[in-house]
Amino acid sequence: MTQFDYDLFVIGGGSGGVRAARIAAAEGGARVGLAEESRMGGTCVIRGCVPKKLMVYASEFPGQIEDARAYGWDVQARGFDWDRFRTTLEAELMRLETAYRSTLKNAGVTIHDARATVLDPHTVQLASGQRFTTKHILIATGGRPFVPDVPGADLAITSNEIFHLPALPKRALVVGGGYIASEFACILNGLGVETTQYYRGAQILRGFDDEACGHVANAMLAAGIEIHCGTDVLRLERAGAAIRAVATDGLEASFDLVLYATGRMPNSAGLGLEALGVALGQNGEVKVNDWSQTAVPSIYAVGDVTDRVNLTPVAIREGHAFADTVFRGVPTRFEHVNIASAVFTQPELGAMGLTEEEARALGPTEVYVASFRPMKTLFAGRQDRVLMKLLVSVESRRVLGCHVVGAGAGEMIQLVAIAIGMGATKEDFDRTVAVHPTMAEELVTLRKPTRVI
Repeated sequence: MTQFDYDLFVIGGGSGGVRAARIAAAEGGARVGLAEESRMGGTCVIRGCVPKKLMVYASEFPGQIEDARAYGWDVQARGFDWDRFRTTLEAELMRLETAYRSTLKNAGVTIHDARATVLDPHTVQLASGQRFTTKHILIATGGRPFVPDVPGADLAITSNEIFHLPALPKRALVVGGGYIASEFACILNGLGVETTQYYRGAQILRGFDDEACGHVANAMLAAGIEIHCGTDVLRLERAGAAIRAVATDGLEASFDLVLYATGRMPNSAGLGLEALGVALGQNGEVKVNDWSQTAVPSIYAVGDVTDRVNLTPVAIREGHAFADTVFRGVPTRFEHVNIASAVFTQPELGAMGLTEEEARALGPTEVYVASFRPMKTLFAGRQDRVLMKLLVSVESRRVLGCHVVGAGAGEMIQLVAIAIGMGATKEDFDRTVAVHPTMAEELVTLRKPTRVI
């Protein structure tokens, strides 16, 4: 019987890889090694979800301070101290990274702070040249920001660098229309930066419900963000201390910062996978089956490097399912369906299930919509509007989708996702007594469909 150095070697210390390593070692009794060439925690913890959400919180305070005055509080904003925030943010990320390392070590995982590549189906090599044999290999290297090949692209930054700026710019251009671009446009605007967003498509947040996207876009415009759809960058060029952006629609403008948020690519290059027969897709994504197994039986992959559903909780569930299957004797396939998501724009967008556009293709569907001014900001004199939307199958009466735009939408959609995932019908929603006064009560008081499609 072949004796390996490890039962499992994980390449990548992000959410999916860490979960798989921990479960395999602590609950599966496996000898596990993990290699991470950067900081432990991966995109989500170090340069994604966590620091972004903290920046979202920071950017929301100007509106909250205005509301406080309307409610009788004698307060005023004296300016935002970016240096102080950044220092505290970096300390928090260090704390989280330390916690990730402690979790792995306590589970018995051996950590290698180095880049690793795959030499054969059972051998990995560190950048130092050190080699280890392993029964199983898990690729969990995540993704990286994609920047189009346009002249002057080196003048721009990506979401990787946004958290470490030496100072906030006065004027910023965000290029892209997805959730990352739209979130950072709102963050920068909330922190007092004059913000412009270019997107080559017809509407930002493509892939989400069109009506909900329009609601978010209108709120962003009302907040002072300049959104130019059908517009892309032809080139960037230095203009003194500024960056001049020349756009496809003929517009030329200067900015102090240009942020590209135009999608992400799987981190699969240079790992040695293709030479072993591991299939990669056209964007470099590692091809896997329902069990996260590649064409090479001993090599698996989870998370964004597979480009299935690129969300941190999904990577965690994929990693857990892999460890359960291979090391705990509990065959588990993670089904990539009924996955709720939230976009932390201002206002937030929470989504679960089908969009109206998707539901239309399945058959007759009732569309329930409510749009109203929420009590909290209505009292403060703001013009904010909340959108609540349910999509219901005429035939089965099941709720096919729910879309919420407003403060706390992410929190609401998490709970709605449980009901929809269980197959709740419109009548189940109707039987639920409202919690009053809340915004979420609208989801159980929608009586008549706005339209049937």
